[in-house]
Amino acid sequence: MSRGINAYRWFAPGDINGFFGLFFDNLTVLSFLSGILVFVFKFPADIVFTRMFPGTAVGVLFGDLVYTWMAFNLSKKTGNPHVTAMPLGLDTPSTIGLALVVLGPAFLNLKAQGLSEHDAAMMTWYIGMAVMMYMGVIKLVLSFFGNWVQKIIPKAGLLGSLAGIGLGLIGMAPLVDIFGMPLVGVISLGLVFYTLVAGNRLPWNIPGVFAAVLVGTVLYYLIAPFGFIGGTYSSPPVPNLNLAAPLPTLDFIHGLKPALEFLPLAIPFALLTVVGGINVTESARVAGDDYNTRNILLTEAVATLIAAVCGGVAQTTPYIGQPAYKKMGSRSGYTVLTAIFIGVGAMLGQISYIVELIPRAVLAPILIFVALEIIIQAFLAVPKRHAPAVALAFFPSVARLIGIELSNPEFVPPKVFSSLLIASGNTLPQLQVIMALGNGFIITGMLWAAFLVKIIDGKLRSSACYLFVLAALSFCGIIHSVMQDGSMYLPWQLPGAMRQAPYQFATAYAALAIIFLLLSLHRKDDKSIHASIHVEEEADEKTLAP
Repeated sequence: MSRGINAYRWFAPGDINGFFGLFFDNLTVLSFLSGILVFVFKFPADIVFTRMFPGTAVGVLFGDLVYTWMAFNLSKKTGNPHVTAMPLGLDTPSTIGLALVVLGPAFLNLKAQGLSEHDAAMMTWYIGMAVMMYMGVIKLVLSFFGNWVQKIIPKAGLLGSLAGIGLGLIGMAPLVDIFGMPLVGVISLGLVFYTLVAGNRLPWNIPGVFAAVLVGTVLYYLIAPFGFIGGTYSSPPVPNLNLAAPLPTLDFIHGLKPALEFLPLAIPFALLTVVGGINVTESARVAGDDYNTRNILLTEAVATLIAAVCGGVAQTTPYIGQPAYKKMGSRSGYTVLTAIFIGVGAMLGQISYIVELIPRAVLAPILIFVALEIIIQAFLAVPKRHAPAVALAFFPSVARLIGIELSNPEFVPPKVFSSLLIASGNTLPQLQVIMALGNGFIITGMLWAAFLVKIIDGKLRSSACYLFVLAALSFCGIIHSVMQDGSMYLPWQLPGAMRQAPYQFATAYAALAIIFLLLSLHRKDDKSIHASIHVEEEADEKTLAP
């Protein structure tokens, strides 16, 4: 065993490629977090850079260093000198999703209540920390029951709702940024496609992500001053040493109560990282690195809690792709470098400098790649017969995207938007229905896909159970909330025509559940269905086999 650890090459040439990939992945998430808050919701940039960034980066610093330590231990235990550390970073779907549906809306609502911009931003920060605390606690508990949770919700529901986020929230916004500056954005996108999607190598084995960012950034500063690209040109920021130590704070306590209304959005994101962590650990095990699943999950849960206590507003997660890093020859050096550059860089203010230096149109292609991978994985990882369920899970995210865009005062004046929500008689306006479909979109997508999976598999009673859950959740606004902010309620306390909607939603789901229960009593023989399913599963296994 001692010979194994002595022979462990914790830093190899492949760690350079791995570092650029993992570093820019995290940097992209931070860029879009700041971009959404600052440019979409007009959030004060100084609070984002000096309060949110340092605390958020601490989670990455802690998690990647612990995963590095795990790699050393695994090498010592197994005598394998080629162990690759598990990559950890900021979770893309939840960071962007929570910025769009929690932090941004909370900031606007607080300003509408009469708070000053600074006070509203600080309170939003408290709410963000509190949401992270809730998510960290949930992940900490679920890390002991990860496998059980994975069995409760069909894979099509988990991956389908995530793919819907990839399509509606992760993919569309970056695509707009790319074609807002097409000359630099499209070229960077092409290099990402050439290297990451098609798997081609650049000359001298230059990392694809690094090349895309470098070429796009250089082009931007060479031609943008002459007006040859779309968008507004910003001169390079001046590098400053802005110390922002992420000291532990109890300020999140101020946000614990208002953060409760955002739990229906936060819980699924926490759940998805737990299930994703299970899948990622299994993927690493197949590749030859047998990590302890519980330790992997506990580490990222603790990293999220540490980030929250230090001011972070984005959760960490083990990244999909450990076998890919292993294939490129990475060991543990890439996680050490990422921890240092992200964690220490944020504390010194250099991460915010890099985020301001690199145009969003140049970083956006990385998120396009992430969105494509999420969507593709959702279809490839489930049986072919479940593909309709995956597709069905997309629609709530699309509804949420439409709701976000229409509620943006830059697109639709607030008075016009409010007038479109006024009911005529007992009929809910179409915009109100769209907003309701988008509220609780992650849970809705998961459960829609789940009940359809059970129908496809001929398990009507199980499908009815999911429908009854949908009825209960829609009755109190956890999903399909008719309130603009997506908050929960007691339906009999709602005003006017809005009061009828929860009863109608819940009754519709319950009625369909009863119909399926009755149909299950009259089914003569399910053997043919199960036989066809078995044949299809065998065909899928043969197709996926190497």
